[in-house]
Amino acid sequence: MEAAVIDAGSKLLKAGTAVPDQAPPIIIPTQMKRMLEDGSSTDGSLFEDVNVDPVVRGFIRDWDAMEDLLHYVLYTGLEWEEGNEGQILFTDPLCTPKSVREQLVQLMFETFNVTGFYASEQAVLSLYAVGRISGCTVDIGHGKIDIASVIEGAVQHIASRRFEIGGIDLTKLLAQELGKSNPLVNLNVSDVEIIKEKYSSCAEDELAYEKTQQSSEYEEHTLPDGQVIKVGRERYTVGEALFQPAILGLEAHGIVEQLVRSISTVSSENHRQLLENTVLCGSITSMPGFEDRFQKEASLCSSAIRPSLVKPPEYMPAELTQYSAWVGGAILAKVVFPQNQHVTKGDYDEAGPSVVHRKCF
Repeated sequence: MEAAVIDAGSKLLKAGTAVPDQAPPIIIPTQMKRMLEDGSSTDGSLFEDVNVDPVVRGFIRDWDAMEDLLHYVLYTGLEWEEGNEGQILFTDPLCTPKSVREQLVQLMFETFNVTGFYASEQAVLSLYAVGRISGCTVDIGHGKIDIASVIEGAVQHIASRRFEIGGIDLTKLLAQELGKSNPLVNLNVSDVEIIKEKYSSCAEDELAYEKTQQSSEYEEHTLPDGQVIKVGRERYTVGEALFQPAILGLEAHGIVEQLVRSISTVSSENHRQLLENTVLCGSITSMPGFEDRFQKEASLCSSAIRPSLVKPPEYMPAELTQYSAWVGGAILAKVVFPQNQHVTKGDYDEAGPSVVHRKCF
């Protein structure tokens, strides 16, 4: 049985057996809806009040909900059989607390009875997915942005940064902007998420963005309830906020300058191999114009060595940026489990949950 690979994000959970050159066969929302004791769902009118988020800002927060979600994924989605469980690899966000890693390995061995466990940081795995072991990753997730430096397969935490903003904050920003120009339209978060994914675009530079705010063609979008909303200059706000965080009300540098500043803490002899192997991760980075804007900002940044983006190999699945950590996890699973580098049941029984820090790094 091939090992299972799980990448649980704040918005989507990606799962599948370790087949590296394909997209994850299971991509489902992480958010769950609470059920009543008799098995029926709560009244639809209370839907907003009973959503359960097992993962918040990248980290597992509701362990009971996470257990239920993983039970569905493993036994229904991947068709594991109780009493015949296999091995599993999880992706770790940057700066995952030790307590979260320990609780996860405990859940896997004591509740799911896995035969082997491994966890690796998402930045390392995203680089593996494009054939690199050193470089930088800019990972824009639903609940966080991780900028990480990796040298020879190891995250340099002193040169990495985590920001508590992400796609959900950009969705809220877009909702505010759409509300200003469409005051009579009632919008919910799921509506705005769809609009963001369908219409968001990135301006060529700051000057071009300013021009879009003064004059921009609009498109009409019909909401599920039949309301019609106009989407014009707002479509450029989402991308621009990543290069001008002041739009979000933050006193911070844009993502390119944050990347350059983060690697300044490592030896200058490593700057070139880091910056010239930069990988973008997250579906937001796939919006039209984003890569071009990133490269243009890179050409203007304060560093003597400019960040340069790595293109994924042609044999990798399309839209790799959306699940590069999962693909990298599938690649790594093909190595750590056959070579017995993982945490075994014997390791766990002997040392307890803390063994994860010794064997997974």
